[in-house]
Amino acid sequence: MSPAKARAKTKAKAKAKASESPSKLIDARIKELGDWRAATLKRLRALIKEADPEVVEEWKWDVPVWSHDGIICTGETYKSAVKLTFAKGASVKDPATLFNSSLEGNTRRAIDFREGADIDEQAFKTLIRAAAAVNKSKG
Repeated sequence: MSPAKARAKTKAKAKAKASESPSKLIDARIKELGDWRAATLKRLRALIKEADPEVVEEWKWDVPVWSHDGIICTGETYKSAVKLTFAKGASVKDPATLFNSSLEGNTRRAIDFREGADIDEQAFKTLIRAAAAVNKSKG
């Protein structure tokens, strides 16, 4: 396939995705993964919604995004981890020390969830609520 045709195909896919609801795109990502990462992303999504029933699901940068008065976190998937990157994580109190990635930055913090890892659900929901509160306080 020529580079021009490949670019046209990519643009067409992006346009088709833009017309789909973010929730359906997240559902599709979970289905497409079909392994431990799918189960992890699905569970984290449910916990985010439990922690903040007013959270808005979005689809940006080809990944799930959860927002409330600004981005709370994005959900990227890699071969060895499901990574939730908190947009303002450096400003979020993390008493349970869930953040385990991107710790050197001035703004973001992330949590890498690896296969078989336990999720401290209460601490995670507390972190989601704290991230939403940071967004609200700076809005």
